Amino acid sequence: MTKEISGNLHVSNDVLADLAGYAALRVYGVVGMAAPTVQDGIAKLLPASRLRRGIEITNTAIGVHVDVYVILEYGVNINSVSQNLIESITYDLSTFAQVPIDSIDVHVQGVKIRK
Repeated sequence: MTKEISGNLHVSNDVLADLAGYAALRVYGVVGMAAPTVQDGIAKLLPASRLRRGIEITNTAIGVHVDVYVILEYGVNINSVSQNLIESITYDLSTFAQVPIDSIDVHVQGVKIRK
């Protein structure tokens, strides 16, 4: 038997960024997250412990806006991978954090050949 308790739930933007980062890494074709700033035309691949640096969460009147900075595998269809990223992040944030999504922008910072 469940009992409903009244109150408010506030989810930190860092938690949302972590959820979005893990959702992004599960998508086929994503090599890893990248820093939002590219120095000297070279995108830096972030380690798994710093996923949230590759995600920017902005609160809007409608919900949250998500900017995702990724490095993709060489040879994949960028449009298909980007659509899969949007669907995966939307699903995870809607299911686990129950936050409304305003929009998601995918920024491909580079491509890399997997070894």
